[in-house]
Amino acid sequence: MSENEKNTGAEESFVHDFFQTTGVADFTFKNVDPPPKGYPAPTPDKYSSVPFAESYEDRKKALVAHCLSNPACSHIKGYYYELIRISEGKGPVYESLIEGALNYIDQRFDCSDFVMLGIVRLLYQLKDSKLVSRDLLAHAEKTILDFKYMPDEPGIDSMCYWTENHVIMFAVNEYLAGQLYPDRIFTNSDMTGHEKMTRARGRIEKWLELRFQTGFSEWLSHIYYDEDVTALINLVDFANAPQLVRGAQIVLDLLFLDMALNSYHGVFGSSHGRSYAEEKRDGAVESTTDLEKLMFGMGRYAGADNMGAVSLALSKSYRLPRAIREIALDYDREEVVNRQRMGIRLDQARRWGLSYNDLDSGMHFLTFEAYLHPLTVNLVMRMFDAYRWWDNQFFEPFKPFRGLIRVLRSLGLMPALAWLVKKDACRNTREEVNLYTYRTPDYQFACAQDYRRGYGGDQQHIWQATLSPKAVCFTTHPGHEENTSGGYWVGSGTLPRVAQEKSVLIACYKASRMPGLYMTNKLFFTHAWFPKKEFEEVREEGGWVFGRKGDGYIGLYSKNGYRWQDEGEDAGCEVIAEGRKNIWVCQMGRKGVDGTFDEFIARVTGAALRFSGLSVVYHSPTEGKLCFGWRGAFRVGGERMPLSDYPRYANQYVDAPFPPERIEVGAGGHSVILDLKRGIRRADEYCE
Repeated sequence: MSENEKNTGAEESFVHDFFQTTGVADFTFKNVDPPPKGYPAPTPDKYSSVPFAESYEDRKKALVAHCLSNPACSHIKGYYYELIRISEGKGPVYESLIEGALNYIDQRFDCSDFVMLGIVRLLYQLKDSKLVSRDLLAHAEKTILDFKYMPDEPGIDSMCYWTENHVIMFAVNEYLAGQLYPDRIFTNSDMTGHEKMTRARGRIEKWLELRFQTGFSEWLSHIYYDEDVTALINLVDFANAPQLVRGAQIVLDLLFLDMALNSYHGVFGSSHGRSYAEEKRDGAVESTTDLEKLMFGMGRYAGADNMGAVSLALSKSYRLPRAIREIALDYDREEVVNRQRMGIRLDQARRWGLSYNDLDSGMHFLTFEAYLHPLTVNLVMRMFDAYRWWDNQFFEPFKPFRGLIRVLRSLGLMPALAWLVKKDACRNTREEVNLYTYRTPDYQFACAQDYRRGYGGDQQHIWQATLSPKAVCFTTHPGHEENTSGGYWVGSGTLPRVAQEKSVLIACYKASRMPGLYMTNKLFFTHAWFPKKEFEEVREEGGWVFGRKGDGYIGLYSKNGYRWQDEGEDAGCEVIAEGRKNIWVCQMGRKGVDGTFDEFIARVTGAALRFSGLSVVYHSPTEGKLCFGWRGAFRVGGERMPLSDYPRYANQYVDAPFPPERIEVGAGGHSVILDLKRGIRRADEYCE
């Protein structure tokens, strides 16, 4: 089906079940007219594994040229390309697509906040363009004034207001809409613009504070960092409050610091708090690949998830500190070891100024998706009542239990029930995570150390080995057969226990048999993504599967043995190990350290590897004796290795405690100092 056919298909309804979402492409505009005469045909960009241009201005010009020579995609982020055409004064502009965006918001479909960020930019920055009709501007103004910005406002809908990216997008949209029309009445809430600004500002300030102190709960997300960037750059460009502008600049710096520390030649090849199947298997289609290429020079202008990159290209107020880009460019260093901590422990919520009884705190708890956590379940059920969420499509699984929940609440038993079923009911809750990334000139290797073993999983991506955009490897326990939340490749039915020391990682699996509210585990095997066709050599010896890409090597071993998938789209890419209990061992190597591929294979197959139940002792040729299992310490050479309580950042470029008062980064002879509380953002040089 062509893009045009997708756009023009009539549909009476537009409802997306949260648990069936496979990515942003699921969300498209409906009833859009065909594109105008002279509209461009696709001319795909090429992936750059090394910087294609030194200056930021040159990289930005390349992005603008790409947008001008390519059509907008049919999904909800695609129309951002039209903002570039308007800004450059080079039509034709696909105005019907922008009208589709406004209609989408008017209908209050999920992800309307994504779409509105572009409309806000249109009204602030581009409204005087001759390429924008007065009718379109009038529609945009009405859309802004009629929108529902918070769940306590009138109206039933199925928008998601609460995950980490949505909270900042809704708040920034509300603040900037109020600032744009300070004395007008917003029809849905009967509030003035001034009142909108006051209400939204507190949410923005708290969100920025938590991100500076504790990082992102949607950690290192190669999906949702794109949304965060778009909201923050709008704040930087248009807010008339210097404190908010400086806070947004600082958090943007930290977001790009995360990307620089955890990327390999343009691939954001790390553990992720939220991920989808296609993006984790192909770095060239990550939602952040446009950002990687614009900010660091490596990646691809993908023409799909482009909100953040387009907004940055249109921005005249944000420049990246040179020190942060230097980290991404330091890919020839023999090794970079990065440890960092993100998120909070929910039982320490008061430390972060959050209350278990306050509705505003509840919105921040839901940035961690703590829907049925024993400590927050009573508050969340109050939110269901206050915000009419029983009728929200996202919470459809709860509705049949409403009567039972009412009885349990009256008896004070909800926390006890939540505790009994927490390993299923809290599968998408993202509490504190300790992240480990090891980068060499020939590969990157990363994981979330010992993260919530035995819990159900959702969109968390626990570990990955990266040798190129498509030569990647990871394992999961599939929750079900579809690539939806927690599904075949997206997340996990049951989360493993994982530990890594530089070039070696061990993943222990013990899949649950427990039936659950969200997902009933029926697939009792684990599997690895290992795409043969993306490696220059693949060998199988001594129970190991080995691969070589350039001068980088990988070896993968399954305690239960394995078989290759030989049917369907995953044939030659999927390695299957039967049994709900298993241990996978991954050993990385490279020519500069381990010699030839043959020598690496000989060293690994000759190393002692002994299993006992769900524990393993492996005498790695690179890291020495490693001992690990479903329980007990992770030991390397007899030394117990910490898997928790990491600093905020600990690596060659930045060392900051958790939580930090200030963060100082130094790389390539450049430096930047960030201090949110004091409003300090001081760099010796910014990228120009």
